[in-house]
Amino acid sequence: MSEAGRAVCPVCPRHCRLADGETGFCRARRAEGGRVVCGNYGRIVSLALDPIEKKPLAFFHPGSKILSVGSYGCNLRCPFCQNHSISQHGAGELDFKEAAPAELADLALRLGRERGNIGLAFTYNEPLVGWEFVRDCAAEIRRRGLCGVLVSNGCAEEPVVKDIAPLMDAANIDLKGPSQDFYDWTGGSHAAVCRTIEILHRAGCHVEVTTLVIPGRNDSDDAIDAVAGRIAAISAEIPLHVTRFFPRFLMAGAEPTPVATVLRLVERARRKLAHVLPGNC
Repeated sequence: MSEAGRAVCPVCPRHCRLADGETGFCRARRAEGGRVVCGNYGRIVSLALDPIEKKPLAFFHPGSKILSVGSYGCNLRCPFCQNHSISQHGAGELDFKEAAPAELADLALRLGRERGNIGLAFTYNEPLVGWEFVRDCAAEIRRRGLCGVLVSNGCAEEPVVKDIAPLMDAANIDLKGPSQDFYDWTGGSHAAVCRTIEILHRAGCHVEVTTLVIPGRNDSDDAIDAVAGRIAAISAEIPLHVTRFFPRFLMAGAEPTPVATVLRLVERARRKLAHVLPGNC
């Protein structure tokens, strides 16, 4: 779609309006020929064979490994970003290698034979700003009998999520805070994230959720009650990872979350959810 000579990006709630040659807020999408295209398609910044628990996924093939791939760019600006060295940069700021979906799928298959890899995880930056590459890779992975895993902030429009949901075997989605007030701080949409969790769950994808606990921001009983309640409204069986914050990015001078705070919030969330786990403790 277009507006006054500008292409409107349909991928996330920001709906960047771009003239030809301009790059969106996420640094991964650009206007070209009157439409917005995936500028980071096939551009790989980070590639590693990780434990599945690192995603984090606690109840999906525990003890296994998964080939994890990331590009550049993100549609949020979380001051506490843990992966800011790649998520908050664009094409001209990072080195990358190019790979086709079939090439990555073949690598995943080979690592499956050699090192027990179960599939391909889209992670490190925000995968959904380059959702077309995620979709194409996930289709290739599925053809080879392997698993597709999404690790995302979940801030995407419904058609994008519905397009990739049937191709995802598991996902970990960040539900960063209890309300839109919190998401105003990070630059996202609370409603969009909750909708993403629900779409994936209803599509049969195994979903786990992570909330990073930031001192003074979302570490109250009311905040965790709201987070747990929103997840429980979808399913009380969805696991929640309540994770400890360490100083990063624009909050490098902040204090880490006390372990006692994380453990208190874990117990609180267990009033509404069947599976709540502490992280980074």
